[in-house]
Amino acid sequence: MPLAVGTDAPAFTAQDTNGNTVSLSDFAGKTVVLYFYPKDDTPGCTKEACSFRDAKSDYEGKDVVVLGVSADDEVAHQAFTAKYDLNFPLLADTNKALIQAYDVDGGGYAKRVTYVISPEGKIILVDTAINTSTHASDILAALGL
Repeated sequence: MPLAVGTDAPAFTAQDTNGNTVSLSDFAGKTVVLYFYPKDDTPGCTKEACSFRDAKSDYEGKDVVVLGVSADDEVAHQAFTAKYDLNFPLLADTNKALIQAYDVDGGGYAKRVTYVISPEGKIILVDTAINTSTHASDILAALGL
């Protein structure tokens, strides 16, 4: 069962697509869209990632950061990013620490769940009914942005 709206978002530190260390605290003061997905370069996950890629201009200027998370490693993330020209970081959660902390374990992979975290670190939206083709615009609409 996903974490509840109103709870503190679990802190995390992970490696991104390029091997940079990324922590939730790096984005204090910004809204964070933390979306979990099962696997790089699969049909639904590709549609979802491309929806965020294509909506980049809609997110700019709104202090919203998009981070994708799966259990894939950095090499897989780099290939996925290059193949689809993704313009946001993917976090490698190979030890499944984030997947477990955010209660999205699907038995070896991440369930498709998106959390929106407020600038103060609270979960303000949980989306489990995801249309992979329109996910990025659906999140903005839900936030009234």
